[in-house]
Amino acid sequence: MMTGKDDKQLQLDLRYLRMARIWAENSYCERRKVGALVVKDKTIISDGYNGTPSGFENVCEDENNITKPYVLHAEANAITKLARSSNNSDGSTLYVTAAPCIECSKLIIQAGIKRVVYGEKYRLDDGIKLLTKANIEVVQINLDDYQ
Repeated sequence: MMTGKDDKQLQLDLRYLRMARIWAENSYCERRKVGALVVKDKTIISDGYNGTPSGFENVCEDENNITKPYVLHAEANAITKLARSSNNSDGSTLYVTAAPCIECSKLIIQAGIKRVVYGEKYRLDDGIKLLTKANIEVVQINLDDYQ
């Protein structure tokens, strides 16, 4: 049974994860659209979705439907966006619609993010294992279970 505090945290987690899912709709990627939000003290301090770097054409896949190697993941976009702002992600929570890969997990650790809430599992779990090894709280929530 959940306590009031746990239930309140779950409601917040569901809300921010749904917002990340909506933010993913901004992605031009065809194969998979991923959204991410960085939240600190109940305030969204950054957001991101997967896509090409600034100034590049908004096409994520090549003619064989393979994702181009320079496409940025949603988490990387949200974290690097913080570098251009006056905010910092120390102690924040990252909400992302898909489990972080190992490259994004390294950025999450270095950014001082202390909690990751994600939706869909990824085919590899090395990113999740790395976050756990770094003592970052990792929570998986399947939004479809709460519709």
